[in-house]
Amino acid sequence: MGFKTGIIGLPNVGKSTLFNALTKSNNAQAENFPFCTIDPNIGEVPVPDHRLQKLSSMANSKEIFPAKMTFVDIAGLVEGASRGEGLGNKFLANIRECDALAHVIRCFENENVTHVNEVINPDSDIDIINTELLLADLESVNKRIDNHRKKSKENEVQLISKDFLEKAKNLLEEGIHVRNGSFTDEELVMKKYSQLLTSKPMLFICNVDEDSVVNGNQFSKLVEEVANSLESKTINISVSIEQELSELTDEEELESFLNEMGMNATGLDKVVKQGYELLDLCTYFTAGPKETKAWTISRNTLAPEAAGKIHTDFQKGFIRAETVSYVDYVKCGSWTKAKELGKLRIEGKEYIVKDGDILNFLFNK
Repeated sequence: MGFKTGIIGLPNVGKSTLFNALTKSNNAQAENFPFCTIDPNIGEVPVPDHRLQKLSSMANSKEIFPAKMTFVDIAGLVEGASRGEGLGNKFLANIRECDALAHVIRCFENENVTHVNEVINPDSDIDIINTELLLADLESVNKRIDNHRKKSKENEVQLISKDFLEKAKNLLEEGIHVRNGSFTDEELVMKKYSQLLTSKPMLFICNVDEDSVVNGNQFSKLVEEVANSLESKTINISVSIEQELSELTDEEELESFLNEMGMNATGLDKVVKQGYELLDLCTYFTAGPKETKAWTISRNTLAPEAAGKIHTDFQKGFIRAETVSYVDYVKCGSWTKAKELGKLRIEGKEYIVKDGDILNFLFNK
């Protein structure tokens, strides 16, 4: 499993069209009028990784299993959504379980495409969405605090949870996202499982015109400034280009199209790269005659926990891990040769798995 990303933004900024392009589907209705999306659209796509095909070829694998990334596209938010304006903010519940949020912002001018606020102003658009996320979280936090107050007795974990909620409430009331707050180690655990929208890493996606996809424009530059102030990242994507890319199945044709547009990566590649960086994730592999598979884990994950991604029995009965780096594996040409040349290492329970490691776990059944 890779990670799950919620796509948010104002109505009619290109969210659903981008969703369709990224997932190579037509599941999301995309029309030139606000609120064409009502029910959430959910799509799963393989995480692009050139290393998989190479490993599979070398290991003579019958099947390849890439990591997966899930996108959730929800209805657009407008100013006052927390008070019921537009379609309200009830759709935010559909992205509370997401690992990260991708905020799509319109960064192009086109009189034929309606803008809900009638003027292209990325700064204002971001402020509207951020405010609605803050208000939704504040409502959620206040409800949870009230629940704590109704309890006659609380254990240590509940007390830590209450402290976290009080701290989160203070941040939200000051207009600060929870992810930008300072917390103790125990509170950070609470934050991770709180499902608060403002605690999630945010990626700003600038939907630019085709001529601005490489270097951006005046609108995307404004988004970059705001993102920097919020300790977030931005990428430029032309949704119209992504639509065309999504229809190409031939790799050479895809590469030619990218070169023609002056691009070195698709929108999906950009989203995945930034998503992995924001969430501090990495990938390890298992490879053999049966299958080659990619596994997504957090950086600094210990070997037993990484083994647990495959099966809980692997983690419980972990003995040791045999590992070789992707680079060494390719240079050696096979697992056996890597072992002969001393590139295969035996690692124990304290080993921190690295991106690109190819692992074989030994465990007690």
